[in-house]
Amino acid sequence: MSVIPPRRLASAAGAALLTLTVAGCSGLGRTAVGPVSYDTAQDRHATIHSPLVRGCHKLASAGAVSVENGSLVDIVLYPTANCSGGDTIYVATMSSDVIAPGAAPWRSFRLIH
Repeated sequence: MSVIPPRRLASAAGAALLTLTVAGCSGLGRTAVGPVSYDTAQDRHATIHSPLVRGCHKLASAGAVSVENGSLVDIVLYPTANCSGGDTIYVATMSSDVIAPGAAPWRSFRLIH
């Protein structure tokens, strides 16, 4: 009967735990810590708390006329509902922006990561 030295056993156990930890956490969606708040043309206020870092995030169907990025991740605003097209606006973390007079409202955003 062979006996595994304690150091080898500890190394093997540590490697196994590390593998399980990485595999378990990789499925979790990372979020932008903090809120993204906006106002619509109908004077409604909405807040999205810690949105996922990946994907396109739709805003209210009426669109947003002002946005405050209180998250820890920069965002790009789009005038379309599917984060496509031109006329985008970059809003850095902890800053805000308002649409220009006559401009279309923003309808979606994507986080920069």
